Amino acid sequence: MQKDLVKYGSDVSAGSYECADCGRPYSNQGKTSMPPCPDFTPGTHPKRGWKILTGVGDAVQDPYPNRR
Repeated sequence: MQKDLVKYGSDVSAGSYECADCGRPYSNQGKTSMPPCPDFTPGTHPKRGWKILTGVGDAVQDPYPNRR
């Protein structure tokens, strides 16, 4: 089963993402570590992750492959 959410700090493949909490769009060419949402505050971003829109999400090298 493919994940639909990647947590901040996960290694990911290129693709389009949106903040799981506020919907802010984000796209990349592949990252060694997904950044937090630029609008992140602990009180408004409890999921602390990105929803996968396109691409495959977690890269093979993801340090947390079993976390959702």
